Amino acid sequence: MVMLEVVKAGLMVTVQASPRAGYLAAGVSPSGPMDDDAYQIAQALVGNDEQAAALEFAQFGGSYRVSEATLFAVTGGAASVSVDGRPVPCWESHLLKPGQQLDVGALRGAMWGYIAFSGGIDVPVLLGSRATHVRNAMGGFEGRPLETGDCLGLAPPLTRIPRRMTAIFHRASGPIHVIAGPQYDYFDARTRSLFLSEPFAVSARRDRMASLLVGPALVAARGHDIVSDGTPAGSIQVPGSGTATVLTAERQTTGGYPKIATVISADLPRLVQMPGGRPFRFALVKQDEAEDRLLAERQRVKATLAQIRAPAAALT
Repeated sequence: MVMLEVVKAGLMVTVQASPRAGYLAAGVSPSGPMDDDAYQIAQALVGNDEQAAALEFAQFGGSYRVSEATLFAVTGGAASVSVDGRPVPCWESHLLKPGQQLDVGALRGAMWGYIAFSGGIDVPVLLGSRATHVRNAMGGFEGRPLETGDCLGLAPPLTRIPRRMTAIFHRASGPIHVIAGPQYDYFDARTRSLFLSEPFAVSARRDRMASLLVGPALVAARGHDIVSDGTPAGSIQVPGSGTATVLTAERQTTGGYPKIATVISADLPRLVQMPGGRPFRFALVKQDEAEDRLLAERQRVKATLAQIRAPAAALT
């Protein structure tokens, strides 16, 4: 088995894979990648299928060695990536040989990065997924973030032919689109107007569970305590402090705070990747438009993956 050594652990480096579906009733949220698009692209660049596991990190990637020649790719944002001190580009795959050291520095313009290795991280499947759920201490590698000195196995690679993207993967700009939340009517017209007209920014208080926003305080005229109900990804709940909080991959499965809106699935990766302090605004859309935007985004990612897997994408 190919071994992957963590020479120096980055920040919040976890093994992530396809989300864990079907266990919300048992209190287990799906986990999985914070930015599924960047994760899928990293996997395609090293020839892995969608069931393989990769590494996710927050802002700083760390340093790694392998026991056998292995492809790797780094996606999510722009970062300083080098092999034995030789710079290599992100968003394409490269060969890492035994004895060489891969160094992944700080991300620029993004929060969450991905390091995929050909074959994928070989960890047990738990409840249908290899993904780490940090808050529940389950899945991935011992249910925890990686530490310096850890050694993980890699599954046999399907290919050692480096690949690259044939077009730059751009995300939309502009407002973050939301649909009205289940407790939208808990907030009066003035508060709803503040929510849709004033700028917000993601604060430093963010993790895989949620991102707290900086912006106007949102007061629920009908109160901030409700009978707990379900919390889909992207829910914007508002506790008594008035601080809007966006729930993400490791969110609690139910919550007792009113939810003013839900970030649409097509825009949620853009929000979680937004650097702290960068201002943005919310825009309200109907469910039909949210679904159309999601279908269009899925088609765009599908086309990108097809381009990567095409023979022309192989590096010569």
